[in-house]
Amino acid sequence: MSLPPGFLDELRTRMSLTQVVGRKVIWDPRKSNQGKGDMWAPCPFHQEKSASFHVDDRKGFYYCFGCHAKGDAISFVRETENVGFMEAVEILAREAGMPMPARDPQAQQKADKRTQLAEVMEQAVKFFRLQLNTGAAAEARAYLERRGLSAAVLERWEIGFAPDQWQALWDHLKAKNVEDQLILDAGLAKPSSKGGKPYDTFRGRIIYPIRDARGRAIAFGGRAMDPNDNAKYLNSPETELFDKGRSLYNQGPARTAAGKGQPLIVAEGYMDVIALASVGFEAAVAPLGTAITENQLQMLWRIAPEPIIALDGDTAGLRAAMRLIDLALPLVEAGQSLRFAIMPTGKDPDDLLREQGAGALQKLLDEAMPMVRLLWQRETEGRVFDSPERKAALDKTLRDKIMTIKDPSIRSHYGQEIKDLRWQLFRPQRAPHKARGGFTGGKWIPPKLGATSTAKSSVLALSEQMNDTDHLREAVILAVLTMCPEVIETFESGIEQMRCSDPLHARLRDLLLRHMDVSADELADRISDVLGGQALENLIKQRHVAIVPCIRNPGGVEAARMTVAEELAKLHSARGLDAEIAEAVEDLSGVADEGLTWRLSEAAKAADIARRSGQEDRAEYDMGENGARISRAERSTFDALLDTIKHHKPDG
Repeated sequence: MSLPPGFLDELRTRMSLTQVVGRKVIWDPRKSNQGKGDMWAPCPFHQEKSASFHVDDRKGFYYCFGCHAKGDAISFVRETENVGFMEAVEILAREAGMPMPARDPQAQQKADKRTQLAEVMEQAVKFFRLQLNTGAAAEARAYLERRGLSAAVLERWEIGFAPDQWQALWDHLKAKNVEDQLILDAGLAKPSSKGGKPYDTFRGRIIYPIRDARGRAIAFGGRAMDPNDNAKYLNSPETELFDKGRSLYNQGPARTAAGKGQPLIVAEGYMDVIALASVGFEAAVAPLGTAITENQLQMLWRIAPEPIIALDGDTAGLRAAMRLIDLALPLVEAGQSLRFAIMPTGKDPDDLLREQGAGALQKLLDEAMPMVRLLWQRETEGRVFDSPERKAALDKTLRDKIMTIKDPSIRSHYGQEIKDLRWQLFRPQRAPHKARGGFTGGKWIPPKLGATSTAKSSVLALSEQMNDTDHLREAVILAVLTMCPEVIETFESGIEQMRCSDPLHARLRDLLLRHMDVSADELADRISDVLGGQALENLIKQRHVAIVPCIRNPGGVEAARMTVAEELAKLHSARGLDAEIAEAVEDLSGVADEGLTWRLSEAAKAADIARRSGQEDRAEYDMGENGARISRAERSTFDALLDTIKHHKPDG
């Protein structure tokens, strides 16, 4: 349906966005200014305690700085009520006292048809419910009793039975004067290929009604009682009411339960959902006979930011979980992902609950695996990486998967997590050394103290000094980028790889990557909104930052580019040395002689000289092994330390 010009503008003028949103949130009185229409609250789209959801009543828009949800009054109603565009407009128009424009005949006819189909579906629900109490359903009732479903549960889920007859439902609906075409269009019967009377879609099956988020019966699922039936489970065909790729079993009640803080659990079938809800896990849903689709994934994220996928612990369940990773990776955002609770081998959630109880399932949910870990497991489990070629193939596969992630910050964190897992897999395992300590022959051997401890302390002290320098360089890089965001895109990859030790630096880095396409003033406003008004000012006022030429005299893009390039190169080189220092700490064992201690002392002195001379001697550079530029003074420092490590020979 098309709306007349100006109708939506008039609707938005009459409606206060604060009023619309206020039905779903509790405003934060400390941050909100009602007089200016500047309101803040915890976000209704993802669970949080802080007030990061902002409503600007004058502009008529909302934005969440946590999950990045944004829009106007219409989009807010669409997302929170899970309705279509026109339905959202109708809801707002009704509240604003505005009559909806007359629908065109075709649109009105289609809406009337959907209403009629929904009424036919409700009659079918009642028919199937009554049939469950007949003599023909004795075997079905016995099966449900064996599965532990009480009378109250059967009533709650409206479980019914379709008699094993060709036209039982058809004849019942015809006796209620329902038109033939409505029965067929609702998917309740199929036309006969021989030209006779249509026959029922569901015959000899236990029936599970499927309702949409608004509570309307839109389809049925049926479990065959005949063990030889070709289709154990059968769903309604797609109709004007039912699109199986855009529907979830138990969606409405699950959304309500998730809104009260329960974890959203995605199971595989009807019985899993019923079993979960029966023991208190009420925010449980299931796809309808297909693998989870992109539309269903977006529906899940509208309910909860991090659904837990609890698929069966068989080959098919694991395969479905692995496929879901590829679907979800390009769609993940900050605070919006998946976790995976893999059931024990051969079990589904219903089996686990009946055999071990709710506690066992809760333990699995608490230990649910982040998606990055399941991705790693998929690419490494059962494989041997005993050659450079195999390791390179693994690297390429994982890199290709990570590159499908659109959010640069998440892509960076995935890359770092994969690096950590890779290091654990390929790290050479050293036997316990008597000087280092450890378990040998089943007995604990304490580490020897003395010169080795001193040697390690010297190396660690050098590492700490370099970490301090890294922190200063990070501050310079971030400050320059905030004042000249035009160069962020040039260094996007390097910025992503900055492993900021300071949480404030990490948050600022993520904001820069997220808003690299805005002006310096707009970027400063967004940083202020998230980190507070003083964060950026405090960063730029730091002495070692304030003296940087392109900070003292802002506006030079080329100067900013050269400064960032230089500092990133030094930071990259220092990170490489930091890794070698970490390795040195593990390798330094046994009794160190005076020569070792002296060399470490000299390396520490050289590090200090390099730091002091680095800014004075910027014209003289060498190329590090990783391709980054480093000053010759720093190169001397690195060589001194590496020489120390190479010549140290632990005793024992």
